Amino acid sequence: MDDNLIRKKSYQFGLRIVKLNKYLQNKKEYVMSNQILRAGTSIGANVYEAKYAQSRADFVSKMSISLKEASETQYWLDILHDSEFISDSQYQSLKDDVIEIIKILTSAINTTRNNGL
Repeated sequence: MDDNLIRKKSYQFGLRIVKLNKYLQNKKEYVMSNQILRAGTSIGANVYEAKYAQSRADFVSKMSISLKEASETQYWLDILHDSEFISDSQYQSLKDDVIEIIKILTSAINTTRNNGL
């Protein structure tokens, strides 16, 4: 796995989520904005932590947590879109990014489990 790719993408996505949080807070939406901020930035935090995993199992665990957080972020994006807090274009762009991150994380987890890398 190219861990630099997932670290870069998860970091850039985290920055986008921080900006989304600011946007939502300006619209006086606080609960969902804080939920997506927590989940969306946790993806990268766990990816970064996985770099220094103590074992393959620890690496898989950290990446699996990132995957769960990415899935939760996707949920909040769906809710924010369907409740009309974010536009179709905002939604699609962020959703495309999180789906790409989910695919990379899934591949990394499966490769590590299957090959013991």
